[in-house]
Amino acid sequence: MEYPLPTLEFSVRIDSLYEDLERRVEELRRDHSAVAASRARVEAALQSGGVYYGINTGFGALARTRIPDDKLAQLQENLLISHAVGVGPWLPRELCRLMLLLKIHALGLGYSGISVPTFERLMDFAERDLIPAVPSRGSVGASGDLAPLAHLALPLIGHGYFWNEDGTAVRPAAEVLAEAGLLPIQLQPKDGLSLINGTQLMSACGAYVLEKALHLVKVADILAAMSLEALQGSIKPFDPRIQAVRPHPGQALVAENIRTLLVDSEILESHRHCGKVQAPYCLRCVPQVHGASRDALDYARRVVEIEINSATDNPLVFENGDILSGGNFHGQPLALALDLAAMALAELASISERRTYLLLEGHDGLPRLLMKDTGINSGFMIPQYTAAALVSENKVLCHPASVDSIPTSLGQEDHVSMGSISALKLLTVLENVEHVLAIELFTAAQALDYRLPLRPGRGVEIVHHYVRRHVPHREADYFYQQDIARCLEMIRSRELPDLVARELRPLH
Repeated sequence: MEYPLPTLEFSVRIDSLYEDLERRVEELRRDHSAVAASRARVEAALQSGGVYYGINTGFGALARTRIPDDKLAQLQENLLISHAVGVGPWLPRELCRLMLLLKIHALGLGYSGISVPTFERLMDFAERDLIPAVPSRGSVGASGDLAPLAHLALPLIGHGYFWNEDGTAVRPAAEVLAEAGLLPIQLQPKDGLSLINGTQLMSACGAYVLEKALHLVKVADILAAMSLEALQGSIKPFDPRIQAVRPHPGQALVAENIRTLLVDSEILESHRHCGKVQAPYCLRCVPQVHGASRDALDYARRVVEIEINSATDNPLVFENGDILSGGNFHGQPLALALDLAAMALAELASISERRTYLLLEGHDGLPRLLMKDTGINSGFMIPQYTAAALVSENKVLCHPASVDSIPTSLGQEDHVSMGSISALKLLTVLENVEHVLAIELFTAAQALDYRLPLRPGRGVEIVHHYVRRHVPHREADYFYQQDIARCLEMIRSRELPDLVARELRPLH
């Protein structure tokens, strides 16, 4: 039997996912009949006198404890309070907002049995931009993200914290609710369990990072083309015939991007017959390395896209009235995918750092350390140190969290995914990769200056001119951190691929 679910996509920009989710909340505000029907089935089950996990029993190791009817509401409130034991820094407001929207979407599928008033209050939070604050640590990714989601739900009952509007501080939920004219609600049977079972922390982190990663792979190709031109590398390794006999999808796309960026290059033409046989791997194997990362990231994207459109509660309520306990909350699919994504991103930084290092060695007419008067000046020596440090940190962070498991709930939850740790590591790896790529952009632009008046390929020239409008050439030591910060902003703002797309043609 098939259960068609509303489809959310995040393959272009994270803003588009937020827009899709906000439209989804508007749709659910107008019509949440699936939620109401699912709730009616829960009510009928309670009236039948049967025993249903988490609805009229305890949780986890206490699943065999039957709860009296007059204690069922208290059971749900106790569930939130007891599970809200997260620690560590708050997740960024943007991620908390994404968690809230994804939770509403998942509940709106109509398989959770949450009560309509509780569901409507969550939509109130989203529509009024009241974003609960969630600590980053405490989930083992087994029954979903229990502790983080408990914090996400606490403001419903007047506990916990909300973010302020600019994401700089948190405020007690009771104060914010009072100012908004909202009273805490009383949870109904099954509400608490529906709220805390799910994979919304892992999914939110995955969607947030992978959407950015789909942009970064284009930036990595641009930087590789810039460094290749500056180092007078060869275009031969990007020949489509080479890619065709090893037809990994990402490899072919990367090679085509590089060929696009190098169109009409005077630099390439100037050394066509120089006698070089082969370039180092960080130039020659760009299609293979960048392409493998692309393919891995695309796999992770598909996993996250399935996940954000899935019902990950337990138990699940079906149309015929069956209430079935299962394991859709288990984070293993995400844990493996997000670990892989971290490794794929880290490799983009690893090969980038090698290109940065090569640019400093003084090959083929480039001054050593990319400055003519070194000795009194250190030149571009130290930015590469920073890149090396970040690449090394990524190697530690890329140890897969998903290979670990520590039993919880007195052994009832005897295999856990640790997917939240995969997700949080991935956030740090992303930030490190962005900085490493910014350092290559900064360095490659300096190196290309020494190839003038020969012009690089049209795509490379577009980016080089843009960098030079914001970051000047340096022939003396300077506070480079400012220049690198500007390069980082160029990468994060999506400007570089957009420039190439407007003035030349879009990259894959």
